[in-house]
Amino acid sequence: MKITTWNINSVRLRMPIVAQFLKEHAPDVICLQETKCRNAEFPYSDFRALGYEHFAINGQKGYHGVAIVSKQPLELLETRDFCEKGDARHVSVGVPNGGAPVTIHNFYVPAGGDEPNREINPKFAHKLDFLDEMAEWIARDRVTDGRVVLVGDLNIAPLEQDVWSHKALLQVVSHTPIEVEKLGRVVEAGRWIDTMRRFVPKEEKLYTWWSYRASDWEKSDRGRRLDHIWASEALSGALEQMHVLREARNWTRPSDHVPVTISLAV
Repeated sequence: MKITTWNINSVRLRMPIVAQFLKEHAPDVICLQETKCRNAEFPYSDFRALGYEHFAINGQKGYHGVAIVSKQPLELLETRDFCEKGDARHVSVGVPNGGAPVTIHNFYVPAGGDEPNREINPKFAHKLDFLDEMAEWIARDRVTDGRVVLVGDLNIAPLEQDVWSHKALLQVVSHTPIEVEKLGRVVEAGRWIDTMRRFVPKEEKLYTWWSYRASDWEKSDRGRRLDHIWASEALSGALEQMHVLREARNWTRPSDHVPVTISLAV
């Protein structure tokens, strides 16, 4: 099973590059974040034309939004409203997979604004509270029991080599010590496997996002690893391959994130 995660930054606007990706790489399941459209406005017909006929959508007008699209049938499990904000930031499904089901959780964690101080920045406070609730939920509901994958734009680059400069970004939202600590608690709550770092050593640079503000993103290469794929321990032996499609950042009207794909022997 090939599962892709991609913050697409408006699925309707970027449907041409989504179609390009699906034609060239053909994952079984694609998990999108920042779809930025209501459920009824999702481009179902475009996906069906490409052989993707099964959907689990949690959208809202103009902001946020997550979607899971699949070649295989899906069982919608839930869409959790973290922090009771009414934001569309989570959807989970069961993929029957011929009687050996896999559960997939798709997340879009709040970005957190610009100022890493919860006292003066409500967006940063919301991000920290969101992470706390994630950790509590994972531990309480035993989310990682069984064959489980968690993907998404988690908006945190936790390791020193997940950013272009650890020192320069220590006070920049997405790499601050408190964010890294809280994301670590989410990992510990489920004993998640960081599948990307299973294939790329922690000592090597690994990015999935490059700012639109860079005049030449490729030359400056000031990236961050904000997108993640985690797996439960039950899938440890099933991890086969991982790929970050860096070249997608150069496609026509690109997202500032690129697709990340994991292959599982399930």
